[in-house]
Amino acid sequence: MDATYRFELRETNELNWARFEAKLAQGLAELRAEFQTRTSAMETRLIRWMFLFWVGTLGTLIALLKL
Repeated sequence: MDATYRFELRETNELNWARFEAKLAQGLAELRAEFQTRTSAMETRLIRWMFLFWVGTLGTLIALLKL
């Protein structure tokens, strides 16, 4: 009886552990996808601001050189 109970308990624990690992993997995959999306959006905004900064600087430099 004791060995049967231990076997069932071990089997239940293994099933619960497998379920936990699957949920954890799914959560990590969702988190990774959200992180990549946000990083991509931030990178796009950063590149746009860098472009505007360099265009403004170049315009100012050209204007100063013409004087």
